[in-house]
Amino acid sequence: MFKILKYTLSDLMRSKWVYIYTTFYLVLTTALFWLSNDLAKVIISLMNVVLVLSPLIAALFATLYHHQSREFTELLLAQPVRRTAIFLGQYFGVAMSMSVSLAAGLGVPFLFYGLLVSAQVWNFATLLLAGIALSLIFSALAFYVALRTENKIKGFSLTILIWLFFAVIYDGLFLLLLVLFNDYPLDNFALGASVLNPLNLSRMLILMKLDISALMSYSGAVFQRFLGTAAGIGVAAFCLAAWIAIPIFGIRKTALTKDF
Repeated sequence: MFKILKYTLSDLMRSKWVYIYTTFYLVLTTALFWLSNDLAKVIISLMNVVLVLSPLIAALFATLYHHQSREFTELLLAQPVRRTAIFLGQYFGVAMSMSVSLAAGLGVPFLFYGLLVSAQVWNFATLLLAGIALSLIFSALAFYVALRTENKIKGFSLTILIWLFFAVIYDGLFLLLLVLFNDYPLDNFALGASVLNPLNLSRMLILMKLDISALMSYSGAVFQRFLGTAAGIGVAAFCLAAWIAIPIFGIRKTALTKDF
């Protein structure tokens, strides 16, 4: 698996799209620093961009790579190599390339503007780790969908639909339920619903670390009030880890049972 991961990562790091993705964050972060030298304000400004864009790009890139490398994958399947090693190696290669691109695009400008001697170093680390976690989650979901669907258009459509659901539709449905049942105690419901959306979990994780309660949604406020800042961050991090593990298990199970 590590040999396939190494080859996949090496192959992807030569892709122009990886460099375009990295350059986008470099330019955006540098532009924000030109507008304000306040690291905290830059972190807040980057939050929604990272939480929305990084999972979308990771999902699309994972789907694209899986379909474009189909012939190479079939060649590997004809060799005495375990199926799980092939697909997990490819997945981790894609996920690591997205994570390295994100870290480089965000990290270089922050280091240049004195992150290491600033009080915001841990807040930046939280933002970066949340973005990397979302890249791992959505690239895993995309790989799982790609393994389950042979049609490229269907695979891309399902991938975009999954991202759209978590990024837009989920919040709309959640707010609708809060309005319809506002006469009932919804604190426990809000806590449970927040666990079911990795984007909301990541947003709450960052906001609780920044201690910006005014920007929190209803679920975020409940999350902080009932669990406390430290406990809330721990629970959110654990749930994000579960969101990473579940689709990876799905990739493994599908790889073992799928007839290629």
